[in-house]
Amino acid sequence: MEEAVRARGAAREAVRDITPEHLRDYIDGLLESSAMTPGVLTLLSARAVDGATGATGARNRAAGVQLIYEGLRLTRSLAVDEPWEETSTETESNVAILAATVMVSRGFYVLARTEAADKAVETVQSFGRDQTTPDGLDRSLEADVFELAIVAGTTVAGADAPSKASEYASELADSVVDGDETPVDAPEIGALPDDAEDALSKLSRNATVGVDERRSSSVTDP
Repeated sequence: MEEAVRARGAAREAVRDITPEHLRDYIDGLLESSAMTPGVLTLLSARAVDGATGATGARNRAAGVQLIYEGLRLTRSLAVDEPWEETSTETESNVAILAATVMVSRGFYVLARTEAADKAVETVQSFGRDQTTPDGLDRSLEADVFELAIVAGTTVAGADAPSKASEYASELADSVVDGDETPVDAPEIGALPDDAEDALSKLSRNATVGVDERRSSSVTDP
């Protein structure tokens, strides 16, 4: 999918100045192998409002959302597997922990001066409350990140966030996350359903009032 290529490229560009090189390569490898579902959802949410996904602002926000998700997902995996207990993997585990922190931090930086900033904070707070123990693992992280993606995408085009973004995000999480009822480690995320674009268009239809007026005065993305 063209949007996945854009989202991956934007996410890799957002971390290209990370040092040391080994850490940057580790993050780059994660992004190269990861499904870009949150980033794609951000781009499609923007297109649902203004018909385009190629704008720099939309790509930047897709990168921010994807990086936050990758960092939190890695943190969830580390919290369950506790790889640092194995001496042979201690160094790589330390790199993984640092990579998770860096990705979330960089994602925050990208979204900091956008309308999605508050939702990004809520997403991380929710993760810290519910997703850092084995008993709390479910699809809540994916649902929260998908809502963040919808908010980031629709607002970059000047529209308000859809009132039913949370409801649709939960439906998406149930449909694209593979695994048991309470998946552990890093559940696999599939592609968005074929009707996602139509659903997003309907979702944002009532959130586009005043787009033209707000677009000229909207917050400039970093």
